[in-house]
Amino acid sequence: MTSKEASELLEQFRAGKLGVAEVLHAFQAPPVADLGFAQIDLHRALRKNFPEVVYGEGKTPQQVAEIAARIARVEKRLLITRITGEHHRAVRAKVKKIVYHDVARCLTLETEPLPKREGAIAIVAAGTSDLPVAEEAAITADIMGNQVERIYDVGVAGLHRLLRRLESIQSANVIVAVAGMEGALPSVVAGLVSKPVIAVPTSVGYGAHLSGFTALLAMLNSCSSGLTVVNINNGFGAAFAASQINALAAGELK
Repeated sequence: MTSKEASELLEQFRAGKLGVAEVLHAFQAPPVADLGFAQIDLHRALRKNFPEVVYGEGKTPQQVAEIAARIARVEKRLLITRITGEHHRAVRAKVKKIVYHDVARCLTLETEPLPKREGAIAIVAAGTSDLPVAEEAAITADIMGNQVERIYDVGVAGLHRLLRRLESIQSANVIVAVAGMEGALPSVVAGLVSKPVIAVPTSVGYGAHLSGFTALLAMLNSCSSGLTVVNINNGFGAAFAASQINALAAGELK
C-alpha cells in the first residue's frame, strides 16, 4: 500500500465508507515477512510509494518465486529485475498473471496499474546493444506510474539521429540517457535540455572500454550541467530516481 493509497483509505474512513476494523486491519499488517532466506519489507510502499523491488540475479528461481508470491499477496504491483527464463517459469507457477519482459530481463505484475502522472520520462539510448539496460529503465518508470517516451539508437556517431528527436527529449520532465562505448551521449543530451539528466553507463564496447568503466568515468567527468550518474548497467536505479523527480514535478511527494 502506497502513502497515497493509505491517505485514500483514511479519507474513506472519514467519509464513513469504511469501518474502524477495516482500516486497522490494513495498517496492522506486520512490517516484515520472514521467509528464512529473505526478509521482505512489507512497508516499503508506505515509505517509497512502491513495493520492495526484487533483484533476481544471484537468487535461485525458487527463491524468487517464493518472494514474488509473498509480495503479490498484499501488493497490487510487483517488479522483479535481472531474471532469466528459468526465473520466469518458476514465478509464473506461483503468480499466474506475471508478465515477462525478455529484453529488459524483468517481470511485472499490475493488478491495479498506477494512473500515469503528468509529464513524461524520456529514455534515450545510444545503440541497440544498450537496449537491455534502457528497457529495464523504461519498464521501471512505466510501472511506477510515468508516461515513458522511448528514444533509441540515437548515439553521437550519427548526431543527426539525436537532433531529429530533440523536441520530444526537451519536452520530457526528466531524461535517462543510456550509453556504452565512450559514454558521450549523456553529455550531449544534458547540453541541449533544461531538465535533469540521469546518465547510465553500460558494459557495451571493446577491450579498453573496461566493462563500462570508460563510459562511467567519462560521464562522471562530464562538463555538462544538470547531469548525474548511476552505476554501470543500473537502468532500474536511474528510472527510480527519475520517477521520484517526476512525482515531485507533479506535486505528489511531500
